[in-house]
Amino acid sequence: MHESTILPLDTLPIQPATMANSLGRTVVIAPHPDDESLGCGGLMALLRAAQVPVAAVLVTDGTMSHPNSQKFPPAARRALREAEFADALRILGVEPTASLLLRLPDGATSNLGPEAVEAAVASLVRYLTEWKPATIVVPWRRDPHPDHRTTSRLVHAAVARLPNPPRVLEYLVWAWERAAPADLPRLDEVTGWRLDISAVTAQKQQAIAAHRSQIEGVIDDDPAGFQLAPQMLVHFARPYEVYLEALPLTTATT
Repeated sequence: MHESTILPLDTLPIQPATMANSLGRTVVIAPHPDDESLGCGGLMALLRAAQVPVAAVLVTDGTMSHPNSQKFPPAARRALREAEFADALRILGVEPTASLLLRLPDGATSNLGPEAVEAAVASLVRYLTEWKPATIVVPWRRDPHPDHRTTSRLVHAAVARLPNPPRVLEYLVWAWERAAPADLPRLDEVTGWRLDISAVTAQKQQAIAAHRSQIEGVIDDDPAGFQLAPQMLVHFARPYEVYLEALPLTTATT
């Protein structure tokens, strides 16, 4: 892909924190526990500070972060990561009981069969129909992690079934570190902006830190287990978050 066709993420226009208020009732979709805080923690904190209702959907069970742990077998890993997810939401001012846990297999969502896909989409449709968000925030459609891409497809399939589809914004997580040129947003498919979150950066960092199993080595018996590297976390310590929105009549696909 030619560089001139890539949306310049680091020079997108800055929108003031008050812009968040215009999004209305918002649902944030997280493929894994921690994606909500990394990608959208500032937005959620700003929305709740303005008393705008916010909820979250957690798509996978998070168990593949440390698949070889004996101290934390799969059920314990899921419980730990869901507890961290709930703690992060509380820090951001979001009531965890408003969240939806789909508990799809971590690291294997791209292998779901038709029945499992239909069940996940139907669950999302029921939840969104009940919650009636004005805005849904989902992972960037080509974020370079299979679970992130599957999450995008599931959410867009659910939105297509809603009689009054909400606005859909996209956020980046792994694209900051691992994106190939073809993964990056193009000028002909999306527009974007940087949301000023400087007023709530400390709150966002506290929410990220709540995911202790991903940062502090809480699960210490799987040397090959996943940890968020310091160089990765730098991308989420900035005083802004990037949001993308499909251009009208775009024909781009995921």
